[in-house]
Amino acid sequence: MFEPSPFHPNRPEIVAPVRVDARGLAGPTQAQARGRDWRRSSRGLYVPSRIDDERVEQRIVEAAAVLPTYGGVTGWAMLRWAGDRWFGGLNHDGTPRDVTLATAGLHVRPQPGIAVCREKIAPADLTVVDGLRTTTAVRSVCFEMRYAPSLLAAVIALDMAAYADLVSIEELGAYADEHSSWTGIPRCRDAIPYADENAWSPTEVEMRWAWTVEAGFPRPLCNRPVFDRSGRHIGTPDLIDPVAGIVGEYEGSLHLVGKRRARDLDRESAFRGVGLEYVTMVAEDRPHPAAFIERLRGTYSRARYEPGDACRWTLAAPARWVPTVTVDQRRRLDDVQRHRLLRYRRVG
Repeated sequence: MFEPSPFHPNRPEIVAPVRVDARGLAGPTQAQARGRDWRRSSRGLYVPSRIDDERVEQRIVEAAAVLPTYGGVTGWAMLRWAGDRWFGGLNHDGTPRDVTLATAGLHVRPQPGIAVCREKIAPADLTVVDGLRTTTAVRSVCFEMRYAPSLLAAVIALDMAAYADLVSIEELGAYADEHSSWTGIPRCRDAIPYADENAWSPTEVEMRWAWTVEAGFPRPLCNRPVFDRSGRHIGTPDLIDPVAGIVGEYEGSLHLVGKRRARDLDRESAFRGVGLEYVTMVAEDRPHPAAFIERLRGTYSRARYEPGDACRWTLAAPARWVPTVTVDQRRRLDDVQRHRLLRYRRVG
């Protein structure tokens, strides 16, 4: 029986859909396609039934199989394919998001799990990533932001694309300026001032949003390493207001048990030990952050606002420290540095 090859050497677990082949050489025969060993991925295309159709990358490849001669996968799906694990391909209710195909007006028949964008595409906006035709990262992020359901969602999209170093805020801003007449560009532009290149998770972006936009406090810095006066690294908090001396941390369900909880308590103690105030956002705060905002207000009321030379902590890194807070800084790292310096960034 015909056995499909891996889609790409870098994606050995992914296979491309194939058409029925009467001789069974380039695909299943008609009889085989009707059997239990194959499933239909889209009209006229099949993959072995053992292939997991819930795997995000497999869904993307199956959708891309119906691309016309010009176009590519765009939006969240391109960003996921390019390696950004924060684009999980699910709606808030847990249902799969459609994979969007940018077709420049070329016809694609409507099919479940596939959305079509018929906007024009310049050749420079198309690329190939591991054998898959896609739009470029900056166009894909711009698309995701333009059609985001909220301003916060647009900010999260840009922050998480920057997290994976797929696009910088400057690159996205320049691209938006070049396409000022496009649908949704106002939302994209409105999101840019709220973005940060060093957020490590969507929940951190939500906490920063609640901190600044909803509570009205000064914008904190994201994941800046904190040192004592001898240059010892105390920790890297999710957020820090260096003027007030306040550290903010998000604690999801994984933070509440076992060794992880003990480590979090040690971190809190270390920050407090050098005079920093500490506030926590938990999972229950995300849909309705009023309780977190009240805790934040209480924290600001206790904050010391100590002048820099009086603090027992500092954000000034010792000479040996390699900064990684911007996309440009991270792009300049070699492979060894990336593994050593970025391995602590959370991915789930």
